[in-house]
Amino acid sequence: METKASGYKSKKYDFPTKRYCQTLDLKNDPQLINEYVKRHSAEEHWPIVRDGIREVGILEMEIYLFGNRLFMIVETPLDFDWDKAFSILATLPRQAEWEEYMSVFQVADPNAASNEKWQLMDRIFNLYE
Repeated sequence: METKASGYKSKKYDFPTKRYCQTLDLKNDPQLINEYVKRHSAEEHWPIVRDGIREVGILEMEIYLFGNRLFMIVETPLDFDWDKAFSILATLPRQAEWEEYMSVFQVADPNAASNEKWQLMDRIFNLYE
């Protein structure tokens, strides 16, 4: 079983990929944070939203939690266009509803689209270059 102490497997692709990293804070309320985690579980997430994420070209999306801070890693092909993909994603079925459904937990404008709430992060260090 994968845990934070044992690490999490990452998928290898037969083609080059790139990664985007984002952050977002949740309201600092343990009950709200637990509910946010529950809504992202395999039993409660919305498959139509997951399908939409894949439809715009995202290969993998992972969300990590530390306290009330979220960290998201998005893996894409090299030719992925972030702005174009998220413009399309915002128009897909139930995406706006999902954003509203999640907004009660987030320290962000409840009317904002996903790419407005989640802030892209700057990479400041890596080992492989």
